[in-house]
Amino acid sequence: MQRVHRMPFGAAVTERGVRFRLWAPDAVSVELCLDGGETLPMPAIGDGWYELETDRAAAGSRYRYRIDGRLLVPDPASRFNPDDVHGASEVIDPGAFVWQDEDWYGRPWHEAVVYELHVGSFSPQGDFAGVEAKLDYLVALGVTAIELMPVADFPGQRGWGYDGVLPFAPDASYGRPEDLKRLVQAAHRRGLMVLLDVVYNHFGPDGNYLHAYAQPFFSARHQTPWGAAINFDGLGSETVREFFIHNALYWLEEYHLDGLRLDAVHAIRDDSPQHILAELEERVRDGLGRERHIHLVLENEHNDVRYLDWGYAAQWNDDIHHCFHVLLTGESDGYYRDYAQEPLLLLGRCLAEGFAFPDRQSGYRGGERRGRSSAHLPPTRFIGFLQNHDQIGNRAFGERLTELAEPQALRAAVAILLLAPGPPLLFMGEEWGSRRRFPYFCDFEPELAQAVTAGRRREFARFARFRDPKARAAIPDPGDPATFASARLDWEELAQPEHADWLAYYRHLLALRRRELVPRLADIPGNSAEFGIVAERGLRVRWVLSRGERYDLMANLSDQPLQASLPSGQWIYASPGIAPGWLPPWSVVWALEE
Repeated sequence: MQRVHRMPFGAAVTERGVRFRLWAPDAVSVELCLDGGETLPMPAIGDGWYELETDRAAAGSRYRYRIDGRLLVPDPASRFNPDDVHGASEVIDPGAFVWQDEDWYGRPWHEAVVYELHVGSFSPQGDFAGVEAKLDYLVALGVTAIELMPVADFPGQRGWGYDGVLPFAPDASYGRPEDLKRLVQAAHRRGLMVLLDVVYNHFGPDGNYLHAYAQPFFSARHQTPWGAAINFDGLGSETVREFFIHNALYWLEEYHLDGLRLDAVHAIRDDSPQHILAELEERVRDGLGRERHIHLVLENEHNDVRYLDWGYAAQWNDDIHHCFHVLLTGESDGYYRDYAQEPLLLLGRCLAEGFAFPDRQSGYRGGERRGRSSAHLPPTRFIGFLQNHDQIGNRAFGERLTELAEPQALRAAVAILLLAPGPPLLFMGEEWGSRRRFPYFCDFEPELAQAVTAGRRREFARFARFRDPKARAAIPDPGDPATFASARLDWEELAQPEHADWLAYYRHLLALRRRELVPRLADIPGNSAEFGIVAERGLRVRWVLSRGERYDLMANLSDQPLQASLPSGQWIYASPGIAPGWLPPWSVVWALEE
């Protein structure tokens, strides 16, 4: 089976050669520059478009565009850039890859157990093939979906991917397009979904040439932390909207992905009658979504519930992470400040209702109101996690919870996360208690790299721990190759008893989830959970599951024993040492009653 996404821009293999199409409304002239030195003028066809179909190119040809006789640029819709973001683009024939997963229709969302990974640091190889080699391990762990941090072409050989500039091109440091397709196909053969992080809120600072010939890509009215916002609602926005909608459809169709995670949608500014994210969800749902399970997930710092009401499958729930983190570490700096007063109560609300704050002023955000009531939504719409790339990597040193929390406390939190109705997300290596840090790293040109390093150290100056310049100087340099090397998972840790024990624990809990909980989640309703605090230290939460079953959590998330009545029904999990009427420190009971 061949899968080719047709789109109005980029290079497309045709019966007569290759059709090249570029939107360059600010250009006076555009030329196609092929490898070997041949240059062909591209006729203007109106509304800022330039198009040329030629038999002088074929699959494998490399090309760039020359703007106004002087500036050479890659194709912004390049399917592959083998020599990084400033180099030539390569014509890819997507029909050359023959898919063999015709019987794959995806998996329903309530079965999701998500495993987030960074392709470059997950495996010893650091590429798509390296991820493929670990798929059997992930199946045995009990996850049902892998989530790839962004793979769209970013500058240099190492980076998180959120500074990508060629959103249609898999980064060459990870492999070729067909390597990513082989990974997806191999995952599907094992029953694994594959989700991909995409960034539609900004372009990276190095390698983005759109400002030079297509200013309407950017907004004159809206700003983001990265500068001018993407133009989704001004003059020329029709083309910009299609560019990103086609990007989503391209990954889902041409790579047969099972879903996308949209990064930081709070930074997407759009005052149109139909918001770009509403249109994107509609186009997916009414197209590929009619043929198979496709899941659109988002990150939204503002906790604006309307996106979930529009039909998005789920949101990363930062609130639940922040509550857990405060309870486990006692930290209250930065955004943890809003959770420091009542972390246990807020955790209960997260588990029962989704967001911690239905509508509350944030002290950390200078009084900004944050959150909306989300209790009407089922818990499967909120992805919980104890760790992810942000919550580890945005720390100064990239420490994991294995460094910051006591093992007994962390085990209790893991038992809650993995057996709660909301879909859990794990960050690579978490399942064996890896102590490898995951600091922020990048590979920019020297001047920009220095600016990024200085800016990152200034950012941490507001924390008491880093007010001393000497303390800030110790923060790892993101541009140093050693910083990236320190983030690579050490798979040899698994040979150590401590790490093997953690892995066995995660496997056990995920097996319980698959057997006892997942079959009861398909139609779990909203507005069906209640929560409360017991003797100041205990947390009780109760859900009504799909078929009316009662599902109870009782947890002591403190370092003191707790006297409390324990749940009735069948205990599906209980921490060691629980006695009638008593929960030892950092202990958990899950009970199911038909």
